[in-house]
Amino acid sequence: MLKLFFILLLFIIFQLKPAIGLSFDTSDPSVSLLQNRISNNFSRKYCRAIKNGFSKDEAMKSAILKTESIIAFSYNPQKKWIEKNDLANQISLQVVNDCGWSFGLIGREGVDYFKSYFLEIYEKTTPDVNFSR
Repeated sequence: MLKLFFILLLFIIFQLKPAIGLSFDTSDPSVSLLQNRISNNFSRKYCRAIKNGFSKDEAMKSAILKTESIIAFSYNPQKKWIEKNDLANQISLQVVNDCGWSFGLIGREGVDYFKSYFLEIYEKTTPDVNFSR
């Protein structure tokens, strides 16, 4: 009888205050695909500019402006869901993987450095524009 009472008590407690569930942060696949296309486009432009002898500042500004103009004229409604920090992280990963070794950026430290550098130059180059909107 005591066992039944204890089970009933636990049942009532869990009904009044349910356990916190874990949820996974899932994103829309179309947003991820668009973000991937943007980062690939930026990486191609940046790496090509570096290979053509541009300084890293010139290459960054050029790639930002060219990629921004493509995004600005895009009619894809998913672009409003892209977070700048996530996009900066993906761009950094792409650039470091594609051509980072050519100017000394490798591994997590290289990605972190390029991300902060990208965000700094982006804010200076296009202060009134949001890269993903």
